[in-house]
Amino acid sequence: MAVLVTGGAGYIGSHMVWTLLDAGEEVVVLDRLSTGFRWAVAPQARFYLGDVGDRALLRRIFAENAIDAILHFAGSVVVPESVAHPLRYYENNTANTRTLIGEAVAAGIGHFIFSSTAAVYGRQPVPGPVPESGIVSPETPYGFSKLMSEIMLRDTAVAYDFNYVALRYFNVAGADVQGRTGQSTKGATHLIKVACEAALGIRDHIDVYGTDYPTPDGSGVRDFIHVSDLVDAHLAALAYLRRGGAPLVANCGYGRGFSVLEVLRAVMAMEKCSFKVNLCPRRQGDLGSVIADARLIGQELGWAPKHDDLDLILRTALDWERRLSQRAATDLETIYRKLASGRFR
Repeated sequence: MAVLVTGGAGYIGSHMVWTLLDAGEEVVVLDRLSTGFRWAVAPQARFYLGDVGDRALLRRIFAENAIDAILHFAGSVVVPESVAHPLRYYENNTANTRTLIGEAVAAGIGHFIFSSTAAVYGRQPVPGPVPESGIVSPETPYGFSKLMSEIMLRDTAVAYDFNYVALRYFNVAGADVQGRTGQSTKGATHLIKVACEAALGIRDHIDVYGTDYPTPDGSGVRDFIHVSDLVDAHLAALAYLRRGGAPLVANCGYGRGFSVLEVLRAVMAMEKCSFKVNLCPRRQGDLGSVIADARLIGQELGWAPKHDDLDLILRTALDWERRLSQRAATDLETIYRKLASGRFR
């Protein structure tokens, strides 16, 4: 049997593909390459170029491959962009997920793992780590688009022979410790990605949104989880579903946080550098502190983190940025050689 990974050319999806292959799984990837890269997909995986909302393509994939599980990473993830363009998010994250679920049910594929987010939580009445039972009242269309997908999964599992795990990510960061893949999206907005680019001179500054939160230094506090630990949680979820586990919604985080300014200081110290930091007003939808209560995932899936170390997260992220720069230089050199030889005529 094979596993379908949607968005498998993207940041988290490409890590998932490598992890599945390492575990001996047969892997099929579907990605439209809007933010992902074909070269990021492990060569052992079978690749389909297209949109997860394309019913005909999904039916072709299901007909050509013996799929028993779907890991759904495809989607749009930039919170401020969702505020500016909500309909794009409801189409790509919610409507397309509904199409994928429907085609999975029709094809008899009963295992589904969904890439959800801590953005489904609203402002909590009690400070501290947020449990899965916390108030779900998203502040942005991005959060709502993911929550609506969770609701569809819940209702589908009641009506059909279909089961799922929805994993609510906190702040994913870092890169594959073997250097095979990492966060490569151009113009990415993830804090650690942006900070690494600033440290290496790729960006000339970094903007910090909000310095008046009720936190120790006024900047937002986030629970950063290494991407390799996150994809290991998905692998554990796949095993859980295959052995007959019940529908599950679980947080993916470490249960402790670092502030934005702490992260920036740590990057500067690691690289022995400094870069310009602009202090900006809060953005719509941002919360002061978002930390996971991560007990349930350990209890239900037997998952335990292996990379719970901010320095490790930062080092793998920085190493990947250097590899990306080397790749870009190599690609440019190849283009120049082709132009000089006339092969582009």
